[in-house]
Amino acid sequence: MSDEKKLTLSGRGTLGAGKGVETGKVRQSFSHGRSKPVVVERKRKRTLKKGPGAAADADAATNEQAAPQKTGEAKPAPTGGGRGGAQKPRRPQGGGRGGLTQAEIAARTGALRQAQEEAERRKVEEERRRREEEALRKAREAEQAQAEQEEAAAETEARRRAEEAAKQAAEDKARKAREQEERRKAEEAARLEQESEEARKRTERARAAARAAGTPEAESADSAGARKKKGAKGAAAKKAEAAKASKGRGEEKRRSGKLTVTRALADDDERQRSEAAAKRRERRRRQREIAGDGDKAERKSREVVIPEAITVQELAQRMAEKAPAVIKALMGMGVMATINQTLDQDTAQLVVEEFGHKVKRVSEADVEEGLIGDEDDAGDLRSRAPVVTVMGHVDHGKTSLLDALRKTDVVAGEAGGITQHIGAYQVQLGDGNKITFLDTPGHEAFTQMRQRGAGVTDIVVLVVAADDGIMPQTVEAINHAKAAEVPIIVAINKIDKPGADPTRVRNELLQHELVVEAMGGDIQDVEVSALQGTNLDKLEEAILLQSELLELKANPDRNADGVVIEAKLERGRGPVASLLVRRGTLKVGDVFVAGAEWGRVRALVDERGQQLKSAGPAQPVEVLGLQGTPSAGDDFAVVENEARAREIHEYRQEKLRSKRTTAAPASLESMFSAIREKQATEFPIVVKGDVQGSVEAIVSSLEKIGNEDIRARVLHAAVGGITESDVTLAAASEAIILGFNVRANKQARDAAEQNGVAIQYYAVIYDLIDDMRELMAGQLAPEVREETLGLAEVREVFTAGKRGRAAGCLVLDGKMRAGAKCRILRDDVVVYEGDIASLRRFKDDVREVEAGTECGLMFANFMDVKKGDQIECYVQTEHARQL
Repeated sequence: MSDEKKLTLSGRGTLGAGKGVETGKVRQSFSHGRSKPVVVERKRKRTLKKGPGAAADADAATNEQAAPQKTGEAKPAPTGGGRGGAQKPRRPQGGGRGGLTQAEIAARTGALRQAQEEAERRKVEEERRRREEEALRKAREAEQAQAEQEEAAAETEARRRAEEAAKQAAEDKARKAREQEERRKAEEAARLEQESEEARKRTERARAAARAAGTPEAESADSAGARKKKGAKGAAAKKAEAAKASKGRGEEKRRSGKLTVTRALADDDERQRSEAAAKRRERRRRQREIAGDGDKAERKSREVVIPEAITVQELAQRMAEKAPAVIKALMGMGVMATINQTLDQDTAQLVVEEFGHKVKRVSEADVEEGLIGDEDDAGDLRSRAPVVTVMGHVDHGKTSLLDALRKTDVVAGEAGGITQHIGAYQVQLGDGNKITFLDTPGHEAFTQMRQRGAGVTDIVVLVVAADDGIMPQTVEAINHAKAAEVPIIVAINKIDKPGADPTRVRNELLQHELVVEAMGGDIQDVEVSALQGTNLDKLEEAILLQSELLELKANPDRNADGVVIEAKLERGRGPVASLLVRRGTLKVGDVFVAGAEWGRVRALVDERGQQLKSAGPAQPVEVLGLQGTPSAGDDFAVVENEARAREIHEYRQEKLRSKRTTAAPASLESMFSAIREKQATEFPIVVKGDVQGSVEAIVSSLEKIGNEDIRARVLHAAVGGITESDVTLAAASEAIILGFNVRANKQARDAAEQNGVAIQYYAVIYDLIDDMRELMAGQLAPEVREETLGLAEVREVFTAGKRGRAAGCLVLDGKMRAGAKCRILRDDVVVYEGDIASLRRFKDDVREVEAGTECGLMFANFMDVKKGDQIECYVQTEHARQL
């Protein structure tokens, strides 16, 4: 191999063959003198000369293409060549004649061989995998084909069986129809035979009677009877032949072809009844069945569900009877009803029993059946914490006592220092026992709150201030506790004050039939001081002792139920309800119904603001996830799914709507009351509060304000902030908006300013009540009061001027005043009431005349004054009304 043809290895170049492409540029011409340069390439086929170096060059080229490049090994770069085709490779910089060494050639040859073997192996593997996939595909296709064949065979078999069943049913139906028709024809033939026999007997009797009488009509009767008998026999024979022919042929064939007189006369024996006649006969048969004249078909007795109200048509459908039959049955009972008229449950039951069906009465209230559940077994019950309600008069220290037990300060957060909500807390004692406390308001406006608190509690702690004694709300709390039949523990508070007298409290309790243990009774009493923390441990011991006597237990392993203590609407949280669990365990995700609202528990929060996963018996929690705000005091219960919850929710909402829209029965007293209410001035009010209990107390207090002249009318009362819709309602009714612990948003404030609607905010309920009382009193006209000044007697009447008459009077009592009002009494009857026009003493006008003095009086527009009349002088003053 020559040096020019040999491939060389260069340090800077790459190993490769020379380019076999020559390039050049030509200019391509277009029309209108345009041209464009174009690059032209020409490939030249490489020709290799046979020589001693040809094989080596070929091996080297093959090895060069197949062998992988090694790290640090550079390929020789080809240099530009001439026209000869192959280009000279550069020689390595180290000098010498060398090309590839034998080791390199061997390595490249081995690599090439390995690559070829790997390619063969991959090809064999690919062929094997392809065969397996082809076999698997064929197997799947075979299984699918077999399944389709089996399915087609099953479908064909089912179709065949259905066709056989339909064919069998059709054959049975046709057979029954044939048997019925044959039976009918046989009965008809027997009836005709019987009629002909009866006619023959009558004819014979008539003929015998005629023979006995010896009249010539006998012969004619005999001949007529013979003809009639012959005709009857012929008719019977024809009918028998027709019946026999019909039996042989099966079903009768309808007349076909053109009907002519000859054919009609000739085929008289084969005439058939028309379709109209058959329909009339069927109609008469049905009427006989309905009327009960014919044989009644056997009815299938069904169980008919009857709601509280049902229409005649629906009742007929449920009984599978015809509506005319039901209407006829109602007419038989004296009830004239149409098909769309509604029947009550009792009438519908009578109709169902008349038709021989069974009655199942249902009510809309049945949706609530099983809501609370059955009583628990004694083996499932576990001990639970007692629920203790703290009650008493306002400002006697109920909340402070709870703060001392809980070691918190709730009083500081209450507006006016009084409690205006029911608060629920659970206290854990040092020995691990728990007590649930309910703090109720003591203000008189919160009567319903205290009543609810006493209704859900186990024990009532009656807080009485030692320096104040028994007060009105204390008596009310005692009555609530007695009505709920719960035990009472008396906590005599504020014993640290100088004027404290616990003995006085115990003596006053005797007036209300509460005898403490110190006086030989069974009611525990504890002297405590919430401020100093005195005897709090004794109060806890008394509560635990009373709970042990009550043996309080509940089943935690069941669906939860309990009572709504309080409900409110919070921004960002939606409707929030404070619940007290009675039985079971309330868990996150439970679907429950609370009053007329329902929801799914999204979160459980205790009184400390901590998130809980579940709440057991006697545990108070706040629940998020309600669809609306329930009323305080409503019961709640967990249900199995949302469908049941929605069903109960819709029933209770409908019940509330009907309750609001149902008018009270009219009576004479209600009519007069309505007239009085229409005459009274209404003071419209819109109430928005923070919680349901406070709104309820405000509405109850406002309804008590007023008299026969004015009364408060609450247009809307709800929980939540004041919105633009509230302002719109108030503007339309000229009402005032009261916000209790809530505020109006910006849109509501702007709308109120634009429409001139007054919005008043309150934090203490008695401030709100006092202001409303003053505002309502200001709407009334002032009260006019009469004050008597004096009494005078007419001694003489004389003429004054041309047409006037003056009365000479003696003042008997008080005084007479010029310009004042007077009343003239004659025999104790008022004959004039007006003003004193002139008052004179002798001839001088005076302002007043005292008792025991004579004077002259003239009256405005009155001259019929007589001697002996009594003149009563008085003045009228206006005073502001009070409610």
